[in-house]
Amino acid sequence: MTGKAESRELAYGLTSLTPVKASPSRILGFARGHWSIENRLHWVRDVDFDEDRSRVRKGAGAQVMAAFRNMAIGLLRLAGAKNIAAGLRYCQLRVQEALRLLGL
Repeated sequence: MTGKAESRELAYGLTSLTPVKASPSRILGFARGHWSIENRLHWVRDVDFDEDRSRVRKGAGAQVMAAFRNMAIGLLRLAGAKNIAAGLRYCQLRVQEALRLLGL
């Protein structure tokens, strides 16, 4: 035993699924799927790219910057990066290798 106290959490949710289609395991899959997206994309954009403090606000600038951030995340994931922050630091120090990810 690790000495940590056990705890339980109760969460309620609404769905348009019938009780037959809304099994506990299916609902749990939806919840985990949501947090997977939150952790793999939104959290990375918020923390690693500090997107919430971006000052780009005119025209389509914010959308363009979001597209560049998404592209960077996607390229790093395709290159096998498990940790985006570490992948960004790696590319920052090895510009030629980073350009190769872009096919340049």
